[in-house]
Amino acid sequence: MAQAIRRGQSAARRKDDVIQIRASAEAKAILNHAASLRGQKLSEFMLECARRQADETILDQRIFFLDPEAHEQLLALLDAPPKPSAAARARLTRKAPWAE
Repeated sequence: MAQAIRRGQSAARRKDDVIQIRASAEAKAILNHAASLRGQKLSEFMLECARRQADETILDQRIFFLDPEAHEQLLALLDAPPKPSAAARARLTRKAPWAE
């Protein structure tokens, strides 16, 4: 029984650490509005968004290794990217729906 209680406590970890930030009234109002749209408290919304951005930043900084042949292939692709297709050119040159 004591082990089950300990497992339950570790699964529902306490949130003891405090993060404090200063923000303008405008920034706080926008964050509050976004949080309310998601049905979250401001602190929950901010922590979730900050955590997601932190994870993305860390993943963007990952190092990957290639064998010499794959490295040469990668460099060749970077040095000579494929030409854009007609469909891609059309998408890039058309006006955005909100700009019409």
